[in-house]
Amino acid sequence: MKQLLLLSGKGGTGKTTVATCLIQLSQAKAYADCDVDAPNLHLVLGTFENHSTKPYYDLPKAVIDPDLCTECGLCHQVCRFDAITRNPYQVIPHLCEGCTYCAHVCPSEAITLEETVAGTIELHTRSDETFSTATLKMGSGTTGLLVTEVKKQIKDKAKFAILDGSPGIGCPVIASLTGVDLALMVAEPSLSGISDLQRVIQSARQLHVPACVIVNKSDVNEELTGRIRRYCNEEAIPFLGTIPYDKEAIAAINSGQSLIERGGPASEAIRAIHHKVMKELEAL
Repeated sequence: MKQLLLLSGKGGTGKTTVATCLIQLSQAKAYADCDVDAPNLHLVLGTFENHSTKPYYDLPKAVIDPDLCTECGLCHQVCRFDAITRNPYQVIPHLCEGCTYCAHVCPSEAITLEETVAGTIELHTRSDETFSTATLKMGSGTTGLLVTEVKKQIKDKAKFAILDGSPGIGCPVIASLTGVDLALMVAEPSLSGISDLQRVIQSARQLHVPACVIVNKSDVNEELTGRIRRYCNEEAIPFLGTIPYDKEAIAAINSGQSLIERGGPASEAIRAIHHKVMKELEAL
């Protein structure tokens, strides 16, 4: 199963918009939204015939049994995360790191570690298509593990899959990059866009994942678009094209459509990019 992952380094570059178009153009039968903090790929994918959800469990959290607690205060003293309140003695779940220190020092064995639901994992199907996604609850820090679970759900479901990654270079991006065949970086012509692009490319290189680059809204700042192109040439990174700023993109997003359905200059540019991306994948 070949996997194409779309990344951006920063938010707002148009990565999900491009991902949706590539899913439609390639007629991909398996795809996933790996941005588990704020998934939105589903907004333009239409309805699915079947869907299932299951809870995703975070690392165990401490729980204090009030019937056994003697209010000795030892747990409050040793907790370095300020996760235990006094009067009454309770654990604040989103602050607890599950280190078990409080349970070890409790003389009355009133503290246990219990699994907590940190989010939901979703699987959607229609005809021969499979879409995997998940949503992490606020305050949970196990995004990398959840992304791995999202990817597992579409493993071997088709010969080709498209993954929509998250911005940045943190745990969810690392988990998304692991095991994919090609990373398509969607950049924007801004100073922060260039800086974040360079960082996410470095992350891909460290994981030995080939990368290629496109620039969205390229005509907003042609000078910086040129800088991105030169950077790619200097670093021997395939530069696959540019997408012009197109008001049809705004109209498409507001109506829950993809750019391919709306048409326009950006749509035509993405069609050309799709052809080049597939050639890059075939060459691997």
